[in-house]
Amino acid sequence: MKIAVCYPPIKSKKGRPLLSQNRQFQWFSSSLTAYSIYPVVMAQAATLLSQNGHQIAWLDGIAKNWPFEKFLQKLKEFAPDLVIIESKTPVIKNHWEIIKILKSEIGNLKSVLVGDHVSALPQESLENSPVDHILTGGDYDFSLLNLVSHLEGEQKLEGGVYYRKKKKIINSGALKLNHNLDDLPMIDRDLTCWQDYAYKNSNFYRVPGAYTMFARDCWWGKCSFCSWAHNLYPPKTYRVVSPKKALEEVKHLVEQYRVKEIMDDSGTFPQGAWLKEFAKLMIDSGLNKRVKINCNLRFNSDLEEEDYQLMAKAGFRFLLFGLESANQKTLDKINKGLKIDQVEKTLTLASRAGLMPHVTVMVGYPWEDEADIKQTTAFVKRLFQKGLIFTMQATLVIPYPGTPLFLEAKKKGWLKTQKWADYDMRKAILKTKMSEKKLKNHIQSLYASFASLQFILRTLKSIRGIDDIKYIAFQGLKFIAKKLDFKKGV
Repeated sequence: MKIAVCYPPIKSKKGRPLLSQNRQFQWFSSSLTAYSIYPVVMAQAATLLSQNGHQIAWLDGIAKNWPFEKFLQKLKEFAPDLVIIESKTPVIKNHWEIIKILKSEIGNLKSVLVGDHVSALPQESLENSPVDHILTGGDYDFSLLNLVSHLEGEQKLEGGVYYRKKKKIINSGALKLNHNLDDLPMIDRDLTCWQDYAYKNSNFYRVPGAYTMFARDCWWGKCSFCSWAHNLYPPKTYRVVSPKKALEEVKHLVEQYRVKEIMDDSGTFPQGAWLKEFAKLMIDSGLNKRVKINCNLRFNSDLEEEDYQLMAKAGFRFLLFGLESANQKTLDKINKGLKIDQVEKTLTLASRAGLMPHVTVMVGYPWEDEADIKQTTAFVKRLFQKGLIFTMQATLVIPYPGTPLFLEAKKKGWLKTQKWADYDMRKAILKTKMSEKKLKNHIQSLYASFASLQFILRTLKSIRGIDDIKYIAFQGLKFIAKKLDFKKGV
């Protein structure tokens, strides 16, 4: 079968969409800071399908910066039997229209939608577009192979697939996320145009860089705002590859592609005995001296000082932590599972080991007042002044469909709109105790919180070469772009 894996370009005054491998959708309004993230699971899907004898076209029109006309031309030249599109809430209606166009231009074309939005609302897309199949859950590498085998009459459909039969919407059964990640082949990075994602990314200190995903997805998996945790990888479905398989992938990336930095995008990087074994393998193999590893972590983990020291020795560099708020009331309400006094202790251990922590913060919770937000801003500023964090990201709270936060907001009348295009972090979707303008002013204040004399001097002192200068310059451009985004309010 001829199968096209597609990220169709979407024309918008808002800029370029950050769609692939992204938990929270956003637009890049500045071309200077715009980039695409390598979609790991979709790349696994393309590789699996290819290794099972199917002809694959990887058409990421967003990463290629193609106009829609060129994307359509490329697709028509390939003449696929099946098109796969990953979607998210703010662009789901765009994808409905695109599927209509593709079906009118290419005869007998079958289409598939995957992603967190359609996992939450699978029937919606079947009712509002000519899409043929919806695959729910985050294992769409395995489920796509199963679907294609089913269409060829070789396998019974797994659970979690939605489709039409005589105008009636059918569900193939209960979704089961029990696939063994060690059964996946090494990703074919050439097939999936890895270089399009390797040189421009704010998580890469040195390039070329590459993405991995050694776990699916977060061992906590309970945060009420997280769409991946509730739509793609529900609680109790956390799985990991073996440390040896993870090392094989690192070795492959370094030796085959000369990758200098790896961002592992597991919701939370594996810990405990897994982490110790992986770190030891990195050190024993000497790969710790050839590549840097970045990953996502949680403040409520059981990592101790020796663990962070081991990670630093094993080649880890950049650690991303979800803070979200400095108010314990908020952390409890969003089921973050952490105490605020854990934050500074954790960051102290990580920074003392020579690692570079980053935190994420959200503004616009319905129950928070201005004093609460100022408390968070002051807390973040203090972390910068103490040298405990290197960078920070601030966003508006978005209650994605399928999450407990969305259900609570709908029940309590907090939602300002259910116009999905507005769920792009440019507008306040939740009713709050202050104006949207004030919320955006506080986000600007958060981005300005690192501009202390201590932080600037520390940053200048850390420069060792051209890679440091490039990274700091890119972060500076990103900071300016974010400030402008929330100033314009577009």
